[in-house]
Amino acid sequence: MGLAACNVPAIYVDSGTIKPGKWKGRDLTIVSAFEAVGAFSAGKMTREDFEGIEQHACPGFGVCGAQYTANTMATAVAALGLSLLDSPLMAAEDDEKLDSTAKSAQVLVKAIEQDLKPRDIITRKSLSNAVAVVMATGGSTNAVLHFLAIAKAAGVRWDIGDFERVARRTPVVCDLKPSGRFVAVDFHRAGGVPQVLKMLLEHDRIEGDCTTITGRTLAEELAGVPSEPSGDQEVIRPWSNPLYGRGHLSILRGNLSNEGCVAKTSGVKQRKFTGPARAFDSEQACLKAILARKIKPGDVVVIRYEGPKGGPGMPEMLSPTAALVGQGLLDSVALITDGRFSGGSWGWIVGHVAPEAFVGGPIALVKDGDLITLDRDKRLIELRVSAKELAARKKKWKAPKPRYKDGILAEYARHVSSASVGAVVD
Repeated sequence: MGLAACNVPAIYVDSGTIKPGKWKGRDLTIVSAFEAVGAFSAGKMTREDFEGIEQHACPGFGVCGAQYTANTMATAVAALGLSLLDSPLMAAEDDEKLDSTAKSAQVLVKAIEQDLKPRDIITRKSLSNAVAVVMATGGSTNAVLHFLAIAKAAGVRWDIGDFERVARRTPVVCDLKPSGRFVAVDFHRAGGVPQVLKMLLEHDRIEGDCTTITGRTLAEELAGVPSEPSGDQEVIRPWSNPLYGRGHLSILRGNLSNEGCVAKTSGVKQRKFTGPARAFDSEQACLKAILARKIKPGDVVVIRYEGPKGGPGMPEMLSPTAALVGQGLLDSVALITDGRFSGGSWGWIVGHVAPEAFVGGPIALVKDGDLITLDRDKRLIELRVSAKELAARKKKWKAPKPRYKDGILAEYARHVSSASVGAVVD
């Protein structure tokens, strides 16, 4: 966003990923510790394993070590053309990361000489390329929010429906955590972003004529990359055998979110979910109920007043989602919120519900026991309550007091837009 707004020659260099931790032969990430909280609280994990995971989850430095938000954005920005294609997902503490940073500086000098600026690179076609990589790698829901904001900063036409357009034609070809098996450094060793991009290019899922920060086109940058991944690895699957036939992120609409919201369904078997609502007015209240074992199979957990204005700032719901996964409720519980999710969240989760509760959106009107239907195939999020009843509830609804009366957060809450257009502040 900053590069697009300033629009001077610039290159994006991500900080590098953390290496996985190890416990009893299992690869660990930061999310392992969060999920262990749920498993331990449910009596599904020994104290030895709980403490062992906690103590070994983060063995060094770098961003969260799987296809969570930071690595999702690093891979997507490479596909966008604003960084070197092979730079994402290198381990932060490895020498190759320093070498890549030095090479990035050299490329930036050439971009300055050519007066090649971010808005020359960020176009509607390159945004489609970036989002295709988010889908192909099983990336974070936060990419939806971020790319809406990036497009606005760059002055490019892009809306929430465009994510669904890209998802429909892009298979998930990477078996990565949080719902998959492998971590970021595994992905890098298997060929990383260049390999996935080449597969997408070979099957006409991305545009190869987009300009990159090197001044060369994306197709030119990928000329030496093989069309199919190596057979001696399992991280990147061959095109003929994807993990999912279409993108794992879907844009849902319905009477609970007429502006649109973002569903992530990786790792679950049910394409449709209907259950009674369990409504909470904060993340903390919800987490308390989860850890007390009050959430039951079939429930649709609703966390509200955590949107751009209500949060303010859309806090991420990693603690509740990870606790549910740890308790073994992944396949039997859904969770919806007007807040965000961590890239480490997975399961039947729906975020960025808009309009948000703080402005009187329908999510504010949900009562415990109301039936809610989520349908990925129909792109539907429906509160099964009559329009007449919802209108009556809306008349009785009162806006809550802002959580902050003054300062930067209060100012932010007054001016921030809906999540459906990127939660941006003009």
